[in-house]
Amino acid sequence: MTPADLSLTVQDAVRRAVGEGALRALTRVPERVKVERPRPGGSGDWATNAALQLAREAGMEPLGVARVLKPRIAEADGIARVEITGPGFLNITLAGRSRRALVRDVLDARERYGHGTALEGRAFRLSHPGDVRATVWADAVRGLLAAQGADVHDGAAETLTLRPVPVTYDVLALGPDAARWALLRPAAHDRALGPDGLLTQSEANGLFTVRYAHSRARALLRNAAQLGMSPAYDDEAPLDAQTAYKDEARPGVTPPHQNDAPASRLLTALGDHPAVLEAAARHRAPDRVARHLEVTADALLGFQHTVLPLGDEKPSAAHRSRLALAEAAGTVLAGGLALLGISAPDYL
Repeated sequence: MTPADLSLTVQDAVRRAVGEGALRALTRVPERVKVERPRPGGSGDWATNAALQLAREAGMEPLGVARVLKPRIAEADGIARVEITGPGFLNITLAGRSRRALVRDVLDARERYGHGTALEGRAFRLSHPGDVRATVWADAVRGLLAAQGADVHDGAAETLTLRPVPVTYDVLALGPDAARWALLRPAAHDRALGPDGLLTQSEANGLFTVRYAHSRARALLRNAAQLGMSPAYDDEAPLDAQTAYKDEARPGVTPPHQNDAPASRLLTALGDHPAVLEAAARHRAPDRVARHLEVTADALLGFQHTVLPLGDEKPSAAHRSRLALAEAAGTVLAGGLALLGISAPDYL
């Protein structure tokens, strides 16, 4: 269930509560309900402040509205548990979903994984000053909006004004990929990245890290093919191996401890990808995509060392499952880079 799906679920709960007379003073259902990750100390997979948002119009305390909405949200398909925290936040835990389903979703959708319909039916016109950063920013925002079903054209009634801080050096001299990363990685209100380090193959260079992780995923598939091994995900197969790491680690980085559950971090990153793309589109913030790609790349680089058999070890269901997960991660990295207009080479 995506954040957009969950927002509709909460809206439906409000609508039913009004229809059943439990929120009789409420005269309208909000056009959109905000759903976000729980704040520090919160619980569940997602949280909404809908009860606080509706309390005044409903003529009730937020806790009272939350108590009305809680059972109506909890009975929806895909919801495991709903808890009320603080002054009336609703913390929602989704029903268990197999890791296989997540990996399958990524591999079925390929680079379009995370594209959705959250903005379907809406049309936008982009306005910006025309400098190089604003032009690149607008191009990325146009792609993000389209990936969520929006229409972007000059005659649209809803105008979005984009004014990222202009770049102060000849960023185009870096080449198209490094230039776009320099312009899109920082938030719009921050200065573009300086030229130092953007062309270096170093862990300090986020662009290199993301593209290197993608190339490692492709290399794992090529090496597996030489072993006669293909990706096949099995929910019963262990993903985090008790094993020594290969020497093919990310340059300059010591592989993580084997008990750090790198597979779980990678699965979380893949599962968060659709929500990141939707939020980036809604907030006209391609920098959110770039930051998430760095998180995904770090998780993949911490996981990659357990994917292939070592020494005389025979390929197993665990290895094939890890390979499928690595392939899914590489696919997400390629798709995210494509939305930013940046290439994802198979060899780096």
